[in-house]
This record gives sequence, C-alpha cells and structure tokens, in this order.
Amino acid sequence: MKHLTICVERRSLRVCAAAVVALLLGLAPGASSEFARRGGYAIGTDNCGSGDLAFPRIQIDMKAGFCAGLVASEDDRLKFPRAIIQVPGRDLFVVADMGGWGHTDGRLLLLDPRAPQGQRLRELLTGVEYPFGLVIGPDRKLYASTAETIFRFDPLADNPRGTVETIIRRMPGRRISLPDGTRLDESAHPLKQFVFDRSGRLFVNIGSHSDDCITPAPITKPCAAAEGASAMASIWLYTPPAGGVFPALQPSDPDPPHTVYARGLRNSMALALHPNFPDTGYAFLQGENGRDLPDIFKPNEEINAIEQGRHYGWPYCYDVSTPSPEFRGVLQSGVYKSLCTANALYKPPLSLMPPHGAPLAMLYYHGTKFPELEGKLLVGLHGYRPTGSRVLIYDVDDHGFPKPVPAPVHYHVSCAADPTLSFLTDAGEVAAAPFEELISGWHRVNGARPHGAPVGMTVAEDGAIWLVEDKNKTVIRIDRATGDAPAPLPCDIRSQAMIDHLAAFVVRDAQNSVRLTTLRKGLVEKHCVGCHSDFGLKPGQSDADKDGAVLRFMLSQDGWIYPGDPDAGKLRTRLRGLGAEKLMPPGGEGLPKSEPGYTRLLDIADLLVAKMVPGTRMRIKPGPPQRKFFDKTNKECGEIPAAKVVVVTQRSAVDKPGFSRFFRPADPYLNGECTDGDGYYIRQEFLVPVQ
Repeated sequence: MKHLTICVERRSLRVCAAAVVALLLGLAPGASSEFARRGGYAIGTDNCGSGDLAFPRIQIDMKAGFCAGLVASEDDRLKFPRAIIQVPGRDLFVVADMGGWGHTDGRLLLLDPRAPQGQRLRELLTGVEYPFGLVIGPDRKLYASTAETIFRFDPLADNPRGTVETIIRRMPGRRISLPDGTRLDESAHPLKQFVFDRSGRLFVNIGSHSDDCITPAPITKPCAAAEGASAMASIWLYTPPAGGVFPALQPSDPDPPHTVYARGLRNSMALALHPNFPDTGYAFLQGENGRDLPDIFKPNEEINAIEQGRHYGWPYCYDVSTPSPEFRGVLQSGVYKSLCTANALYKPPLSLMPPHGAPLAMLYYHGTKFPELEGKLLVGLHGYRPTGSRVLIYDVDDHGFPKPVPAPVHYHVSCAADPTLSFLTDAGEVAAAPFEELISGWHRVNGARPHGAPVGMTVAEDGAIWLVEDKNKTVIRIDRATGDAPAPLPCDIRSQAMIDHLAAFVVRDAQNSVRLTTLRKGLVEKHCVGCHSDFGLKPGQSDADKDGAVLRFMLSQDGWIYPGDPDAGKLRTRLRGLGAEKLMPPGGEGLPKSEPGYTRLLDIADLLVAKMVPGTRMRIKPGPPQRKFFDKTNKECGEIPAAKVVVVTQRSAVDKPGFSRFFRPADPYLNGECTDGDGYYIRQEFLVPVQ
C-alpha cells in the first residue's frame, strides 16, 4: 500500500492506475505489465476459486470476502450471453446466447467449466429467436424461452433438439400488431423472463411495446396496448392442469389460456418468488426498468411487490406516485382517474432503486458458500450509466420483502463529481430499502478491465454465484476470497483534457464543423434527445455551444467514438444496427426509407469520426495478433490488434527513426504505463494505407 500512497502523491492518474493494476495482478512495483488479456480483462497469476473451479481472477470492485473469476469469453465464441442456469445434479451449465438484437441466430449452449479453455462451450440448440429465460421447473426439467414461446428440453441428450417440448406459444413477440392496426417489426421489449411457483403456476413477463406509449398529443385515452385480456406491460399467469406440469403442445392444440396477473409494468426482466410463495404474505418481487426520461437521475428504477389485479403505474406514473405529465388527460377521468395519487387500483413501489440502473436479474441467495448472504435478495443492474454496472444485496424480512427506512437513503454513482446521492422524487427525498453492493464498481479502467454489464445470474449447487455479462461476452463465477478487499480501481475513461483536444480539432476544421452542425440538427435534436440523455443541450445555448455540447457528450461515452476509425465505435454500429446491441434511435430501421437524407446523415457521422484527427488513416499490417506501441522514451504502452485503424500524424517521426507517430485511437489498448501525450509510436513497417 506504500507504493499506492507515493503514487497518489507524485504521479498522474494513469500511472496510478498502472500501479494499482500491477499490485492487484501480483506484479512487483515497477515490473513490466506483461499479462494476458481475455474478454477485455487483464489476467495475472491470481485465481478465484480452487481446484478444477479455479479461474483467472479479474479486477472488479467487490465486497470483502468475494472474488470474480473469468470462466468464458469471446475466445470461447460467446456472442451475446444473457442467462445462465445449472443442470440439476451436474457440474454443467446452460447459457442463453441471443446472438444480438435483430438476430434470429440465438443459441443455447452447454458450459463445462472444467474443460480446457477454449473448449468449454458446445451448441445444444441453434436458430433460436431471442432466447432469454432459463428456469428449472417444478419437475426438475430445464425450461427456456424465445420471444414468443416457452419450451423444455434435455440438455444432456444426444440430440437435444429432438427433446424440445413447447408448452406456451404465440405470446406477443418481436413482430406485433397494435390495437389500431399499426404493425411493429421489432417491439421494444420482446424478451420473456418467467418464473414457476411451487404449484407449477407460470408467471411470464410481457414487456411494453414502447418506452412510454406516447402518441401525438393530446393523449386522452389509455394506452391501448396495455389494456384488455392480452395486455402488454404486464405479467401473465398460466395455470397447469392437475398434476402441476404443462403438457407438450401438438400443432393442432389450442394455446393454453392465461390471465393478466398484474399491469402497468414496463418490462419485468427481474422477477423473484420467495420459496414459500404463494403462501399468504410471502413475496413476489419485480424489478422495474423505468421509462427513459432525459434526466440521468430521473426516474428511479423500482422494486415492486406484485399482487394479483393491481396496477403498477406504467405509463401513467413513475417514481413514488408521480403522474406522467403527458397523460394528464387520462388521469382526470375514467378508470385511471387520479391513478397515481388516490386510486385503489394503483400500488406504488415497495422501494426505489438507482435511476436508469436497469435491473435484469433478481434472486434470493440460498447456499453454503456465503452464509452471510443466506436468504438475502441479490439484484443485478445492467445499465450503462454511472448508476448501473453493479450487483446489490438487500436485507429482507421473514417474508422476503426488502425493508425501507426513512429518508435520506443513499446510493453510489461511479466516476461522478458527486459519488453519493439520495433517492429523490419530484416531492423530495423519499424512503427506500438500503442495500450493500456485492459488485460496487465495474467502470472501464484502461489496462485492467472493460465496462461491465451483468445480465443473467444464478446460484450453483455449491453456493457460488454465476453471472453472464453481455457487453464483453463473458461468463463469471463469484467465489470466496480471503483477506481485505483490494482497493477500488480509479476511474480511467477519456480525460477531459483529451476531450478538449479532440473538440479543438473539430472546431479548427471547417468541413467537420459543418458536419457536426448537420448531425446535431438532423440526428441528435430530431431523433436522439429524450431517449437516454439531453446530450448536454440546454435552453439559451448558441448554435456553437450546442455543437460543442453534443460533441463532448459523444466523446465522453465509453466506446462510442474512436477518432479515425468509424467502424470501431458504437456511434456507427448502433445507428446502423450492425452489432449485438439494440439499434438506436428506436424505430431507426425504418428511417432510411421514411426520411429523405437519413442515410446521408449516417455517412456524415462516419466522415466526422474518420476526419476528426488530422493525419493519414493507416491499418495495422496483418501478422502477429498484436503489435506493440511505445512512447518517445521507448516505454511500451500497449498492444494493438492487427487490422486496427490508427491515424498517423507524422509519417517519418524524426525524433524516433523507423517509427510513425499515431494519435489516440489506441485508448482501449493502453496498459497504463504511458503519459497523456498527443501520440504514440509504432514501427512504420507495421502500417499499410486504409483501402
């Protein structure tokens, strides 16, 4: 710890980060950072776990007594893992890999954690549309979901596909028709999370078709898609026949009947039943993914105590009984009159959770490995904002309910000027259930780890906690650790100085300035503001200030823009729907046809990124998988994959003969050893012009 103190007193943040990483990875102070990388994580010599279940320890900020081991990654051909469950009585797991949004090539995989690295996964089922839910049913069989169906199968059979038995089908999926006849080819929330109770009853999430159900004003009628016997934004209940097991459906069989158990739930990806449910008074909990208001700290996510027949607010209410202003007319009369404030139909949240945290997993812990967690509620927050990327631990009462306490109740925010905030609504601070953090920080730290986004979570029969994380395509196992928790890693995203440097390049280039203004007016202000953020735009700004605010917002987002290399950043992949993540803006797949010039806007975005830094775009020459790069003093700064595009700012660097200087597209590959200069050096022979 002495070395960390010296570091903080005398060195830059990036060098401090390198010192912290070196200590946590078991390297001597000053030693070269020669460690492997998998799934974006630096892999040292330490393991998490023991025996056949010892995996490389990765540096996620965790509660003392816990560690995280990396089991599988993209190296094992994972694409977009979203759920995991253990095969009963076997040291094997089934993983649901969606493939990505807009894909129909989802897979169910069998994971053998004891197999050699690179050979741990094999395909069970392929061509599955949006696989997500994985549950062991009351009959001890494995159940899974697609966007429209729930089925069971035997993952250990010689031919798993031959064992598939569909029990539920024709639920609202990706392609739906709204009550007014509007056809949606991609509903906003098509994934099917589900849970069984002890009697075999089946509860299924039917997510809302849109973020907020807002139609052109004035809004005077209830959200039609959330009404009636087939309401979306709800939880459906299916009851099995006598014996408690749903029969396999034959092609001519009618669909099993359902009832709408609870309404007004935008997207119930996190569902948990207390083991004693449905006995009187025991908990059925839901983690609500709230609507996307522009404010980064509004609205809060929710834990709801589900009761049959109740309405939980969407899209009319958010937070604790706050009416949505767009639905003022709906709330003035009819069945939803004063719904949020004085209507017995509405049940407000049991507790609020951090805003935009995106709860996608929730379970009660039962296991021998971590007795201090026994019976407690674990919640995984997937959200990419500073409030997400963590796993929460709630104390619960004897019936499984988290226990709210009076305001103020605080939560942590990663890498923010204000690292601690209290739960707020429009009415001020409110009561909430306090929590600990099993995983407290998963922000990106150059040279150590990527930004994490936990999705599926399960407790194995040995008590270990398993996570799948889709942002970096990994499977992670949490085991017991000894000693004090390692010091949290520092925040290490693109610095403000570097953002200023890049923004200055754009301002000095007349063509890029015009491109930025065109994007701001035609794309950001027209289609993007209000989805997840205000992009830094505020009333009264000049056009130049608006351009600067939008550019700086985009440059500050993890992985959005790599100057000189538009193909590598999320700004391109998400606008064009090229990656695993959802296309943005919502409905963007139709804009090239419905809006003249929209495709040109996307091309302008690519040009802005490609031309942002003055210089020559070059590609790292094929050869070894990685090419080392250096600073002026010959210190090794990291390794860039072959075929990566860089911007060469000096073709023949006289201050370092035989090398070319390139700009900061190397950000993700820095190992923490180098300073914040305006470029790094790579052998000229490693570069070829971009075709």
